[in-house]
Amino acid sequence: MRARNFHQSMIYVAVTLLIAFFAAPSLAAPKGTITLFHAGSLSVPFAAMEKAFEAKYPNVDLQREASGSQKAARKVSDLKKPCDIMASADYKVIDELLIPEFADWNIRFAINQLVLCYTDKSAYAKQIDAKNWYEILQKKGVVWGHSDPNLDPCGYRSLMVLQLAEQYYKIPGLYDKLIANRPKENIRPKSVELVSLLQTGNMDYAWEYLSVAVQHELKYIILSDEINLGNYKFDDLYAQAVVKVTGKKPGTFMDIKGKSCTYGVTLIKDAPNREAAVAFLAYMLDPDGGLKILKDMGQPPFIPCRVPTEEMKIMLPSELKKLVEVRN
Repeated sequence: MRARNFHQSMIYVAVTLLIAFFAAPSLAAPKGTITLFHAGSLSVPFAAMEKAFEAKYPNVDLQREASGSQKAARKVSDLKKPCDIMASADYKVIDELLIPEFADWNIRFAINQLVLCYTDKSAYAKQIDAKNWYEILQKKGVVWGHSDPNLDPCGYRSLMVLQLAEQYYKIPGLYDKLIANRPKENIRPKSVELVSLLQTGNMDYAWEYLSVAVQHELKYIILSDEINLGNYKFDDLYAQAVVKVTGKKPGTFMDIKGKSCTYGVTLIKDAPNREAAVAFLAYMLDPDGGLKILKDMGQPPFIPCRVPTEEMKIMLPSELKKLVEVRN
């Protein structure tokens, strides 16, 4: 009798488990619209990521808006535009403009460096090199520019490079002499806008990220690590360069100190499509997914990606924790 009762009990348990298994909802594939605000320098790799992600998840529509990183952040903080993900060319933009009110965490996912870009059409294209570039930029008739420091990290980083060059080459007043040969109309909202000016011959030289130069097949001058903001080992040196930009509120300003070019990404707190956004971030931060695209396009990724504290890692969605390490 006991054996029969035990047998019946086991059958009951097995049937219950099967019912529960088939009744449980399966994890749904992401769907709907994902809104991504991002730095202009990420346009090409994000376009490739968009194509790959939407091919995998055809019910997802990734909608991207490229701009300067500060402008992207202010779309969220000032304009209150609906957004799921914000990716910045300077991770500090997220720290300073979005955390803690609009975002909880900030994942550093890639690095870059500043280069001086040009084409065969540029004045002195055959003469310029890493030793005389600052002399060429001072010549009358040479048209060069950079992006807006108040809207785009590449803009204030360009000015930092010029400040550091004055120290590195030991030429007092070099920064002012260079700026004197760059009219204000040569400052554009974001760095990628300068690419078309170079390609059409309307500008001779422009400061860009190495990844942008590679992606657009531009000629470029590689500068010393002490200048190019591309080597974190020189962060103490880079910090000697300081640029004043507009602050969180109109009429306010803040000083940005030089630091190696490190990109950051975050999930906005009130993301309209949180589930799909997290799925995209999991793809983006995967060494075999988005990070591979970045690497192939001339932008070295962090593998694994990084957050500065254990407390921040705890706040990450579970899908992302395995892709991130705690490291300053």
